[in-house]
Amino acid sequence: MRKLILLATSIMVVSCAQQQKLLYPKAVKTDVSDLYFGEKVADPYRWLENDTSAATNAWVHAENEVTNSFLSKIPFRQSLLKRLTDIANYEKIGTPFKKFGKYYFYKNDGLQNQSVLYVQDNLESTPRVFLDPNKLSDDGTVALTGISFSNDGKYMAYTVSRSGSDWREIFVMNVADGKLLDDHILWAKFTDASWQGSGFYYSAYDAPVKGKEFSNINENHKIYYHQLGTPQAQDKLIYQNLDHPKRFYSVSVNEDETVMFLYESGDGRGNALYMKDLRKSNASFVAMASDMDYQYGPMEVVGNKIYLSTNYKSPKGCIMVAYIDKPALNDWEVLIPQSESVLSGAQVIGGKLFLTYDKDASNHAYVYGLDGKEIQEINLPSLGSVGFSGDKNDKECFFSFTSFTIPGATYRYDMDTNSYKIFRAPKVDFNPDEFVTEQVFYPSKDGTKIPMFLTYKKGLKKDGKNPVFLYGYGGFNISLNPAFSSVRVPFLENGGIYAQANLRGGGEYGEDWHIAGTKMQKQNVFNDFIAAAEYLIHNKYTNNKKIAIVGGSNGGLLVGACMTQRPDLFRVAIPQVGVMDMLRYHKFTIGWNWASDYGTSEDSKEMFQYLKGYSPLHNLKLGTKYPATLVTTADHDDRVVPAHSFKFAATLQACNNGVNPTLIRIDSKAGHGAGKPMSKVLEEQADIYGFIMYNLGMKFKDQ
Repeated sequence: MRKLILLATSIMVVSCAQQQKLLYPKAVKTDVSDLYFGEKVADPYRWLENDTSAATNAWVHAENEVTNSFLSKIPFRQSLLKRLTDIANYEKIGTPFKKFGKYYFYKNDGLQNQSVLYVQDNLESTPRVFLDPNKLSDDGTVALTGISFSNDGKYMAYTVSRSGSDWREIFVMNVADGKLLDDHILWAKFTDASWQGSGFYYSAYDAPVKGKEFSNINENHKIYYHQLGTPQAQDKLIYQNLDHPKRFYSVSVNEDETVMFLYESGDGRGNALYMKDLRKSNASFVAMASDMDYQYGPMEVVGNKIYLSTNYKSPKGCIMVAYIDKPALNDWEVLIPQSESVLSGAQVIGGKLFLTYDKDASNHAYVYGLDGKEIQEINLPSLGSVGFSGDKNDKECFFSFTSFTIPGATYRYDMDTNSYKIFRAPKVDFNPDEFVTEQVFYPSKDGTKIPMFLTYKKGLKKDGKNPVFLYGYGGFNISLNPAFSSVRVPFLENGGIYAQANLRGGGEYGEDWHIAGTKMQKQNVFNDFIAAAEYLIHNKYTNNKKIAIVGGSNGGLLVGACMTQRPDLFRVAIPQVGVMDMLRYHKFTIGWNWASDYGTSEDSKEMFQYLKGYSPLHNLKLGTKYPATLVTTADHDDRVVPAHSFKFAATLQACNNGVNPTLIRIDSKAGHGAGKPMSKVLEEQADIYGFIMYNLGMKFKDQ
């Protein structure tokens, strides 16, 4: 391989039809290729996969210089950041949850980088800080990702993430005085702490190769038991499966410590489930369900009964009951069969089943008895999203509710009278009465009806000139429900339409809807998204010069595929932390785990050709005029490694014809998105919305 030479350049401006044309860093193309079923596929920017090399670091620095220079010249960028900051500066309080007689809740005073965990003795007493993750770092890049109380209430284990990474560290604190114990676990991943006795179980990998912590493939997920007061080196290995080194393994123990569940996933759309009867000494794990194409989720253990939510032979989900002494799937009983709506949430509170169903992508809530009989529906404030909080033995219940125009509020629910009252509601510098949300259903290419939410200012004129922020995901059985986001407000205030399309590949209509957007049917997802834009144009909401498409992760793939298939249809594209190289995605960190949705280039010639046919990286064509594009990624993203975005951006800049900016924004000390400090969130959103509004020709007016 030739020596990699990077010619870093600053931003340059030349006259081109009275527009500015950018000069980008010149990345050397190398003679690298792969052979797939006899077909040679070039990968000239393979060197950008080495995210710790000097050449890659120089390229990243040069690209950020160009991007920052462009973004800083957006006339209203600072005004937009101020408005975003002002709107975000409101008290955000989570739903309270009760543990050992005390109430806990998360609160962010407004602009704190991380939300703080508070405790209070009763609902009327003064809350006090229990754990403040803002004190774990100077810049807010250490995030609290999970907590778990020991079953005697004496200790709490908590997990943290540094700089947005999926790697977790586990610490333990004394609940009574808040003091930190010496216990400290490293290299844990996809896990929390599950207590039994005077210790807990967790899942971890062997320490990675230095310098490759965020890119090398993860193998041999192991389950350990940690005894309090001992070093991690003495932790007992409980389970590993050397025959399947890429699968994920984790365990959970119920509060009564009568049953341990073992979860195995990674080779299908769901998980296998095993259990151990802890009432018996030296008991071993026995299989409950071994088919990883279905989801099996134990909710609660009540006596000898195990209540589970599952989509086994029920694409829209159902509730089943298993028995500790007869745990095999053949002996399970259907308690609540599937309905026309999709079961999206289930838990036991106060001896009753609280079930959440999705109907046309909005939540509906019901209460059932443990005998499976419906007791009542909870009539929610409007179309939106709900989340319940409560203990299986305590009748006290709270729920949170949000919609596109209703910031998250907490309600106290009385299950005896089936009524609720607002417990806490935020005060936001935003008037929801000025906006409206409608739901439309539009035909995709094959005639399938796709739902889409549209939120905009009342009095909107359908004159075909309105700017649109079109968002989608379409994958991994994930549903996009209505939710409030303060960062959308300035766009809406300035005449924009926020459009959220519920594409196939998601979970909005159950497993069949999900499968219809996977593997050899993945093109359905892109067709659904393209059809959303065409519907908005046909119905005079907007035109193709006023549409920005946005999506993250699998949604970044969505944006990348659609902007390469229909570059004429969109004015702006924002692929965020996207999966852009569909031929090599499975070779990094946990990418192999996405094969159940995507398939891989190694599966068959047919699968390889299908993936290559839509892979964003491989469908950029020289001399094509692409939309104004801002690719976003981060240096600590070990979910979708930044190499995807690096190679896509370099190729896009080489291929693009015309003056539309094609930039990449590479954040530092940040990851896939979760746990990002508020300061970084606001800066990033100011850049994204500033780029969108500027390139859509919008004029920002502060409210």
